[in-house]
Amino acid sequence: MPLNRRTFLGRSAVAGAGVALAGGVGAGSAAASESKGRGHGRPPKRYSFTVMGTTDLHGNVFNWDYFTDKEFDDKAHNDVGLAKISTLVDQIREDRGRRNTLLIDAGDTIQGTQLSYYYAKIDPITAKRGPVHPMAQAMNKIGYDAAALGNHEFNYGIPVLRKFEEQCDFPLLGANALDAKTLRPAFAPYVIKRVRTPFGRDVRVAVLGLTNPGIAIWDKANVGGKMVFPGLEEQAAKWVPKLRSMGADVVVVSAHSGSSGTSSYGDQLPYVENAAGLVAEQVPGIDAILVGHAHSEIPEYFVTNKETGKQVVLSEPLKWGQRLTLFDFDLVWEKGRWVVEKVGASVLNSNTVPEDPRITSMLGDEHTKVVAYVNQVIGTSVAAMSTVDAPWKDEPVIDLINLVQAETVRTALAGGEYAALPVLSQAACFSRTAAIPAGEVTIKDAAGLYPFENTLEARLLTGAQLKDYLEYSAKYYVQTAAGAPVDTSKLTNAENIPDYNYDVVSGVTYDIDIAKPVGSRIVGLSFEGAAVDPAAQFVFAVNNYRASGGGNFPHVPGAKQLWANSDEIRNTIIGWVKAKGSVDPAEFASVDWRLTRDGAPVF
Repeated sequence: MPLNRRTFLGRSAVAGAGVALAGGVGAGSAAASESKGRGHGRPPKRYSFTVMGTTDLHGNVFNWDYFTDKEFDDKAHNDVGLAKISTLVDQIREDRGRRNTLLIDAGDTIQGTQLSYYYAKIDPITAKRGPVHPMAQAMNKIGYDAAALGNHEFNYGIPVLRKFEEQCDFPLLGANALDAKTLRPAFAPYVIKRVRTPFGRDVRVAVLGLTNPGIAIWDKANVGGKMVFPGLEEQAAKWVPKLRSMGADVVVVSAHSGSSGTSSYGDQLPYVENAAGLVAEQVPGIDAILVGHAHSEIPEYFVTNKETGKQVVLSEPLKWGQRLTLFDFDLVWEKGRWVVEKVGASVLNSNTVPEDPRITSMLGDEHTKVVAYVNQVIGTSVAAMSTVDAPWKDEPVIDLINLVQAETVRTALAGGEYAALPVLSQAACFSRTAAIPAGEVTIKDAAGLYPFENTLEARLLTGAQLKDYLEYSAKYYVQTAAGAPVDTSKLTNAENIPDYNYDVVSGVTYDIDIAKPVGSRIVGLSFEGAAVDPAAQFVFAVNNYRASGGGNFPHVPGAKQLWANSDEIRNTIIGWVKAKGSVDPAEFASVDWRLTRDGAPVF
């Protein structure tokens, strides 16, 4: 641990200060620390405490991957889940003194795994006498003090979110989630926690929750006309002074918003998506910000407030429970109030500890149900399909994803203004090991084709924009001269482009000439046998990550949105296979694109 109990309590005024809700009663006893005074007289009173933080848990309780049906692992050997976080939290509480800590989260809690999907859709928590959500059970057991709302909290609709809120023993915070009619907060904007000291004055810690304005776009179907989501800076500027006037000694913001100051969806919304850094810079009175949404790891990052010159510390723990942030506060009593003298941040890695058996045993039945669910047979396949060669060949398994997406969008637009336009679809090879076996197909098999929690949208593109899009995608290939040997292990991922940022498009045909330089590789782009007219209009079935700017593909983020769905694409695939019963690649597989060099096919 970065700070052991002896050194922590050596600097702290309290070995066991009580923590309670504002107005509550706590108790703790300890002696004041021995430290040098400022000038003459008694040494100043000092107190230290820690705020722990998680974010983007995305339905992960166990260190388990429901899409592969085995223990989670990645190249860095990270672990995931609240059961691991619980062990780290217990260690910090033991290390610091249990009542010297608070625990908060920065959102995206109830969506992302088949565990969370199961209790939203299969055995929903909203049912009469329905179950308690596993994330609520785990977070209650661990003892969270507050959690900000994430954008994915709204994916399953407001009733599911409200039921989850009801099941939590802690508040869900969203100062900028407002009722569309009254413009009053639809959720608690903040909570004030009172940390009791033996010096006659409690430390009042305010936690302000801010969520992402992109909800208005990404979950329009669920929130349109019901809630609005103004900018984080605007609402922080409104609430932080109020919290200070209410006597808050420490102000911590839990923001489901990245720190970069950028937006991934162009000018569709007049608010910045990743605004945590701007909040720190523009709004005085904030001591620390727990950052979420960006799925980045930022152990400690300081931003200078423009008005006060004060340093504000930001930290973002890695997603899915892979990291736990620690904000360590040192306070001093000055002029009749507690003042933050110093605050720093760090992160702990959950792969260093075992799962907490209290959590795994408590939710063992739920886990077993979901494992059985993902292994449920939903149909059959006439032939085996694999993504092994998909990065360089048009494979049936990618055609399947595009078929499902195109059919879904076509059905959604039927009878409307854009029903007559041709529907194209984009897909990527997310995993080179995904497969649909010949014979029985399980939910796990179908879901494995789409491991990300993306949802589906329809955007309006022109032929010229489509060509630009494909040229951008074709950067993925290393330029290889005609006649030179082709080594597939060295052919892809040029400029370190990951597989998931190489898109193929169905509904048109084209060649990618890898002998040509980037920007002039798309050859013979055709629709129904004729060259694509640059002015022609197409409906583009695209995932929300790409539509919101993920991968920085051109045109799509600014293109007109015709339709959007809040259900995950992988669940749409599962539903399609269930409805179809039998999958036959001969019915949909076709070679729509190929790699060439000077017109000659590479494969």
